Amino acid sequence: MAIVFQWSGKTPRGALETGEIEAATKEEVIAQLKRKNITPTLITEKKAAERKLFGGLTFGAAKVKDKDIVIFTRQFSTMIDAGLPLVQALDILSTQVENKSLAKVLSLIKEDVEAGSTYADSLKKHPKVFSELYANMVAAGEAGGILDTILNRLAAYIEKAMKIKKKVKGAMVYPIVVSSVAVLVIAVIMIFVVPTFSKMFATLGGTLPLPTLIIIKLSNFLGGIGGLMTGVAIAGGIVFLKQFRRTEKGQIITDRILLKLPIFGVLLNKVAVAKFTRTLGTLVSSGVPILDGLEITAKTSGNKIIESAIMEVRKQVTGGKTLADPLTKAKVFPPMVTHMISVGESTGALDSMLSKIADFYDDEVDSAVNNLTAMMEPMLMVFLGGSVGFIVVAMYLPIFKLITLIK
Repeated sequence: MAIVFQWSGKTPRGALETGEIEAATKEEVIAQLKRKNITPTLITEKKAAERKLFGGLTFGAAKVKDKDIVIFTRQFSTMIDAGLPLVQALDILSTQVENKSLAKVLSLIKEDVEAGSTYADSLKKHPKVFSELYANMVAAGEAGGILDTILNRLAAYIEKAMKIKKKVKGAMVYPIVVSSVAVLVIAVIMIFVVPTFSKMFATLGGTLPLPTLIIIKLSNFLGGIGGLMTGVAIAGGIVFLKQFRRTEKGQIITDRILLKLPIFGVLLNKVAVAKFTRTLGTLVSSGVPILDGLEITAKTSGNKIIESAIMEVRKQVTGGKTLADPLTKAKVFPPMVTHMISVGESTGALDSMLSKIADFYDDEVDSAVNNLTAMMEPMLMVFLGGSVGFIVVAMYLPIFKLITLIK
């Protein structure tokens, strides 16, 4: 489980810097600071009570949506392009944005900038609102004097990331909702309808057909202690899975399983490729060094298997290898992607090549979502129709048998 740590340290020039990092252990914080060429002098765990600001607002739970960040980023870019001073632009937007949590964060950032901090360093103090990718791109924009351009790129990147996230959520929500409704309908039939037939058959006597016996036994199980046990088992399974996902080993195991799923695995692989190429392409085109770009891309991948593969690629690149070679050996991304990256490196147009791959895989994600929906609809209908149909037939078999005997 990630913990928020407060740190202070010195840069190679001797300047003192402070900030917050979310990590599992202090050792991980030290490693992250060393990668940034900062020598830590003090690292302390930030308690939940200390994280509360302004009447109980906790940045760990700040409800700042991607849409709020996009709107703010575009407005801020327009103001900077128009020549407004940084502090004045932040002051205006902190009173103008609709999201109160974001407004309070912007007020804190404005105070830090007024005190002499850079805009990027001020953003890094609020990792729950502004990601590491956002802060690093802003730092590159400040260093290159193209902050307004970088902000526009950031807004476009976040919008495209939102679009992909929405598609994936839509693809997963539909089968979950239909499956839940199907299970609910079957449960109602088994618990409330079947017992009525069961009582009627008991008064008639005789031997019931096997399908009818199976349904009645299952109904008695679900209507009694068995239903409670099933509910507890499902709730326990969900809680266990959530807790297991919070561990490093649990994330690795579940992420590996997700990527190998027959239907969703293909979609998740395409989403991973689109996200990797879009993120790295945006960072490289904004002037962020390739090693920093790979580290940020790994952390924002959202999948431990992808993250470990990218970090291994970064290690190989640090040793002097090209980006394409270790990517090919990682066997995480399709050969077409690694070949196109190789061409981009050889021609000196890596950023534009990554953007082209991302655009292509955005379309692939669209197709995968449509195919997934088209496949799931008949499968779910067959499941619901087959289950309900079997119950109905099982209940009517004794009646048909009785009619035959009467004849």
